[in-house]
Amino acid sequence: MQVKANGIDIEVEVMGPENGPAFLLVNGYTSQLINWPQPLLEGLVAKGFRVIRYDNRDVGLSQKFPEGGTPDIKAVFKAARGEGEMPKLAYTLSDMAADGIGVLDALGIKRAHVAGVSMGGMIAQLMAIEHSDRLYSMTSIMSSSGNPDLPPATEEAQKALNAPPPSRERDAVIAHGIKGRRTYESPDYRKSDEEYEKLIGAAYDRMFYPEGAPRQYAAILADGSRVERLKKVRVPSLVIHGRDDNLVRVQGGVDTAMHIPEARLEIIPGMGHDLPEDLCPQLVLMLVGHAIAAMRAEEV
Repeated sequence: MQVKANGIDIEVEVMGPENGPAFLLVNGYTSQLINWPQPLLEGLVAKGFRVIRYDNRDVGLSQKFPEGGTPDIKAVFKAARGEGEMPKLAYTLSDMAADGIGVLDALGIKRAHVAGVSMGGMIAQLMAIEHSDRLYSMTSIMSSSGNPDLPPATEEAQKALNAPPPSRERDAVIAHGIKGRRTYESPDYRKSDEEYEKLIGAAYDRMFYPEGAPRQYAAILADGSRVERLKKVRVPSLVIHGRDDNLVRVQGGVDTAMHIPEARLEIIPGMGHDLPEDLCPQLVLMLVGHAIAAMRAEEV
């Protein structure tokens, strides 16, 4: 369903009991709401949570921003590190965090547990920084603090993230997507080509809109380091990261947890930059345990 959130149109899907505690899930860079693994969603619902997914702006069925044009990524990168003036952006990560809070507003939800993956983890961090009164808890998964001193992605993984497909044809996009995901998938939980074809094909059929990617990437870069802002977070926080992530290195998770007061860190061996279905029972236990502990702490 479409809702008006933060003044724009956002596509939302809701599962679980209407009176259950809300769990807002935030997607990563160019990722659509259908990319959340079903066992994770069903696991949260089985524990009594009302699970809310949404497409970020500029992806999936949410509002697009073609008027924002194509940003100069190199100029944004330099400006974020104090070299030159920041170009005008179509939107910021803070705008995207406000979108998620707007989804809660549209659904009449005062507070929620929030979990985000990759870019979604950065957005979840900003919700905890800028909208702390709306969160019971925050979980940042395979994400980073934005600290420029952290080790970068491997060259292969970075190229896979940013390289465009050779054409807009469905088969070409799927083949390109499989090749890319192979570079940063979980080494202990690899998917078959057939599984990837189904996942990438479903996303393509729902909405193929690569034009939004550089605008989202510019928003990530422009937000810079969140280290000093994270030090002020008082929302109960959990950081989950794959030990074998070569896109957002595990040090990104360690650094995030280190700078959030009393944050808990969980490092998962064999996990890369994805959410394997075989790990979903473990992830559900972590998410639910963290959420319950946060709610109990408020009762004391």
